[in-house]
Amino acid sequence: MIDAARLQSIVSEAGRIAHGQWPGAGHTVRSWEKEPGSPVCDADLAVDAFLKRELSALLPAAGWLSEETGDDPARLETGLIWIVDPIDGTRDFLRGRAGWCVSVALISAGRPLIGILAAPARDDFWTAVAGKGAQRNGDRLAASTRTQFEGARVPADSLPKADRMLRPVAKPNSIALRIAMVAADEADLVATLRWGYEWDIAAASLIAREAGAAVSDAFGHKLDYNKRDPRAFGVLVSAPAIHEAAVEHLAGRAAAIGRRDL
Repeated sequence: MIDAARLQSIVSEAGRIAHGQWPGAGHTVRSWEKEPGSPVCDADLAVDAFLKRELSALLPAAGWLSEETGDDPARLETGLIWIVDPIDGTRDFLRGRAGWCVSVALISAGRPLIGILAAPARDDFWTAVAGKGAQRNGDRLAASTRTQFEGARVPADSLPKADRMLRPVAKPNSIALRIAMVAADEADLVATLRWGYEWDIAAASLIAREAGAAVSDAFGHKLDYNKRDPRAFGVLVSAPAIHEAAVEHLAGRAAAIGRRDL
């Protein structure tokens, strides 16, 4: 049995480490691009190193998959694995905006068992345990129950013409926080149409599901974790009653983009 209090303490401390370098709190942090359009900074690496050390000590049998650690194929032989994004939403982090978080998930046999998001710039701490519901700052979450697709709230800076029947709301850079917005009934729908990594969505997808949201890839299929290729094409998280309509609305674009990007 994992020490839940210790796990939450570790993730909370990871958030404090990141916040201690956050430009929004007046700090300066060194940053660079891993590849064009993919920023990383010293805070990413510091949080990653801290979490790897502490989580590995907490549960030595678990494997490790993180955005900022080289992938070790040995993880495929483990039934348990930590999936971590040290700072999800690095662009907002570097701009001094609050739309970032530390994301930690424990996966068992390909399914999320525990999900935690620490968002200290927002004073938010999100947790979920499979079968036991989701909470933010100790308050139980209940996801959006919207029944009409048209007018659904979507975190977005702007909407393309094909989506203008939806209603944009404030969008954090972190996809994990956008997914958590559905869990907290602050949005009705979050969808991406691109290849993304397991560490972006593992913790938040459990939080949303445990709050009552529907969760899938862009085609409406269930999400699996700790795959040899740790990617999925898109994520779609919504109020359950509009999930099928969302899949249908996105189907043509999902198929075209998915084929193009293979």
